[in-house]
Amino acid sequence: MTEPGGKFRYPIGLLDTCVLIDLTTIDEADLPVQPKISTVTLAELGLGVALASDAEALALRTERLLEIEHAFDALPFSSTAARRFTSMAKLLHAAGRNPKPRKMDLMIAAIASSNDLPLFTRNVDDFKGLEPLLTVVAL
Repeated sequence: MTEPGGKFRYPIGLLDTCVLIDLTTIDEADLPVQPKISTVTLAELGLGVALASDAEALALRTERLLEIEHAFDALPFSSTAARRFTSMAKLLHAAGRNPKPRKMDLMIAAIASSNDLPLFTRNVDDFKGLEPLLTVVAL
């Protein structure tokens, strides 16, 4: 989709967890017109709430998580995504990378890929080697 002024914007895309964390610092024009998130991202953000070190951090993280839950549609880790996860793990292993420490990233990537969506991230290196199955948009 081309915006006035000629800049291309993806009509829809999946936001990586790091994008949501940094959302207030990212130009909206760099995001897809219809941004989606994954249930894995909700779990990662929920982990941040669970591990909050003090009452202030707990309150801020809880409030932010609730805002995100209400603002975005969360796509699930479906059986199709689970199969894609396996394929992506094989790709990483073939490239000499260990998929085990990247499980959450792989799950998010599999959700994007199985829904034919580009993945918007600030951590492009986390997804190297997945190019045959995933479109990664660097922010």
